[in-house]
Amino acid sequence: MQESAYFKEYHPISGVWDEMYGDAGIRAHYTKVIEYLSRESSDDLTRKEELAKRLFMSQGITFTVYSSGEGIEKIFPFDIIPRIITADEWSFVEKGIKQRLRALNLFLKDIYDNQFIVKDGIVPIDIIYSCPHFLREMYKLQVPYNIYVHIAGIDLIRDHDGTFYVLEDNLRTPSGVSYMLENREITKRLFPDLLPQCGVRSVMEYPSILYKNLLSLSPRQISNPNIVLLSPGIYNSAYFEHTTLARLMGVELVEGRDLVVKDQKVYMKTTVGLQQVDVIYRRVDDEYLDPLVFNPSSILGVAGIMGAYRKGNVAIVNAIGNGVADDKAIYIYVPEMIKYYLGEEPLLKNVPTYQLGNEDERQYVFANINKMVVKKTNESGGYGMLMGHAASEEETEKYKKEILKAPRNFIAQPTISLSAAPCYIQGALHPRRIDLRPYALCGPDGIEIVPGGLTRVALKEGSLVVNSSQGGGSKDTWVLA
Repeated sequence: MQESAYFKEYHPISGVWDEMYGDAGIRAHYTKVIEYLSRESSDDLTRKEELAKRLFMSQGITFTVYSSGEGIEKIFPFDIIPRIITADEWSFVEKGIKQRLRALNLFLKDIYDNQFIVKDGIVPIDIIYSCPHFLREMYKLQVPYNIYVHIAGIDLIRDHDGTFYVLEDNLRTPSGVSYMLENREITKRLFPDLLPQCGVRSVMEYPSILYKNLLSLSPRQISNPNIVLLSPGIYNSAYFEHTTLARLMGVELVEGRDLVVKDQKVYMKTTVGLQQVDVIYRRVDDEYLDPLVFNPSSILGVAGIMGAYRKGNVAIVNAIGNGVADDKAIYIYVPEMIKYYLGEEPLLKNVPTYQLGNEDERQYVFANINKMVVKKTNESGGYGMLMGHAASEEETEKYKKEILKAPRNFIAQPTISLSAAPCYIQGALHPRRIDLRPYALCGPDGIEIVPGGLTRVALKEGSLVVNSSQGGGSKDTWVLA
């Protein structure tokens, strides 16, 4: 196989699983892509990269970084070299995610009802009740079909031996799916012949599957239920995603001020009067959803919506109170949940995790903190982390003091050697660390996972942080038929 210069110069990272290169050279599932790209000069690939940037800009594919001094809107960095997953690898991942979500959904139903898992000593009661996202307002509340997690984004990583691990579960308002869809659209423009040649499975069914599931949740048995997507508004970091999904599903994009509750039913204000709303796909966090129940100063939600929800007059997706299941302190117990509720061994492993509320574990972590990643249990987006191997002594000591103030709010994990994939950077291919967020949709007919997901990439050399808010980007994820 002919290889152009930028492949010859590719140097896999020692001790890291490389998605493209194995002990025997280029892995079989990458060969067609390599052969294709080898016929392209670096100038050709650079032009494709520039085209991708222009397409992202012209379509407004952006995200917001509130802490950045560079301005609010930023283009989401996109790497043109796809990340490729074999059919067998995907089959295993898919089974593992479905197993995990079945258990997590049963956990949510249990914890807001009989709490058998607590009574049987599997999950400590203090871990549940100290979680800020455990909402007593959800106790004994019946949700349609007993489905709490309608949409999940499960973050996966691969260790040095290629083993998949679950890094975290996103069960509240998981974001990023619009970038998965747009990445595929951009790739079709850049490499129109390559996708069919490689037998790449489609991810474009996601909006139609989601829409079908939303329709099925309508409390009114009518032919055309009224579905809306509730957004916090244009200043939200994922507003591009809200507009994209509303457009692709053909539903109204609304903000809190567009809705009103009367007689414990939710209505949308329109030019022809009030229209009853049946299903709300909300991208507003729990604490801002109903100022009468949660944060009284919130202007993002709808006063009285919890009353309508409790009465069963409106379905809300995802269910309120899901945060208790994706708290990083609860994550430790998910393998035990799978054994408890399903009677099965977990297919996907957790990353080894230390709960810093446990004194023995905390002392061990403090003694080995240079080998640890320490995280706040309820932070996301890469914020609030300490990367032990990269932190200064001063930063480490300051962080330890923060931990000692509220140890329950922190976990620690050994630094996992994220797998690497080739990225096109300055006219050559270089390995960069990646993770994967597949998206699962849970409906009355079961769990469906579109074959792919969002591969996030740490574009900075040597970095392990893939979050867009911390300088990361993404690439198209190909699952082969």
